Amino acid sequence: MLAARATTPHHQRPILPPKPLQIPNLNPNPGLRLRSARVPRLLSSLKSTPLSSSTEAAAPLQTPAQTRVDILSESLPFIQRFRGKTIVVKYGGAAMKSPALQSSVINDLVLLSCVGLRPVLVHGGGPEINSWLLRLGHQPQFHNGLRVTDALTMEVVEMVLVGKVNKSLVSLINVAGATAVGLCGKDARLLTARPAPDAAALGFVGEVARVDPTILRPILADGHIPVIASVAADEGGQGYNVNADTAAGEIAAAVGAEKLILLTDVAGILEDRNDPGSLVKEIDISGVRRMVEKGKVAGGMIPKVHCCVRSLAQGVRTASIIDGRVPHSLLLEILTDEGAGTMIKG
Repeated sequence: MLAARATTPHHQRPILPPKPLQIPNLNPNPGLRLRSARVPRLLSSLKSTPLSSSTEAAAPLQTPAQTRVDILSESLPFIQRFRGKTIVVKYGGAAMKSPALQSSVINDLVLLSCVGLRPVLVHGGGPEINSWLLRLGHQPQFHNGLRVTDALTMEVVEMVLVGKVNKSLVSLINVAGATAVGLCGKDARLLTARPAPDAAALGFVGEVARVDPTILRPILADGHIPVIASVAADEGGQGYNVNADTAAGEIAAAVGAEKLILLTDVAGILEDRNDPGSLVKEIDISGVRRMVEKGKVAGGMIPKVHCCVRSLAQGVRTASIIDGRVPHSLLLEILTDEGAGTMIKG
């Protein structure tokens, strides 16, 4: 049994002078990231340092409850900045394979939805597809880094992405306290596909020919989270496997998203690909194009960068490539100056 809290009769309590109002030092322009910041201010202040007796009396250590309130207070301008805005998140890679990171991403999405943002989740599921192909005795094939999708592979892609991965994510979001609606590009003609230029070698791998976001508007307006599998169909109904980064970028442009976020297995864009500490925190379109021309952006990062640039050219405010291996990287990207990767601006 819990002990009752000791109380003093109201008429016997001493009258204490009122505390001065504490106004947090908020970033006056949360839309801009502070380049010089290496660690969010509050987190930096929480590093334990030895205190002298005089300091101890002047600044007692905060309780966990006070720390939590301070963190919420510092989040206020960012919540105000993004409240009511649509954020499109492409989900895959390490963050999808690790149960702990998956839980982190799901909880982040639910929190963002609870404070008034309108998240849209677009996902792939490459490892799951490979696993099920191997169960069927079908060896996965790739050409220039893209999955070769013959008729059997296309069936497996659709069954795994739409029937398994999508519904698993919907269930996790629902359990976490929000309401998710599972879709794929075929639903309500959300995505119309066309064959990729290298269709002879790749099979049923498609590009996005058109986006019709009509189905998303009432879902978002009602406070639900759309969860979209990157499978689409062409005008004749033939199914296509569409790159999830590409699908997310085109959907972000079509819904007028404030921000596109690609969760990846790397820290972001690096000035020196061999130096993980050379992360580029913020860059504009012309700057990232120069990096591509100089070969500083190469390999699998090139299509991600092109996806971001294309979405920015179509009206998305900012696009970020962030490290999905970092717990709560979505919250770090949206609710702090520091961010969790590279932000590209138009």
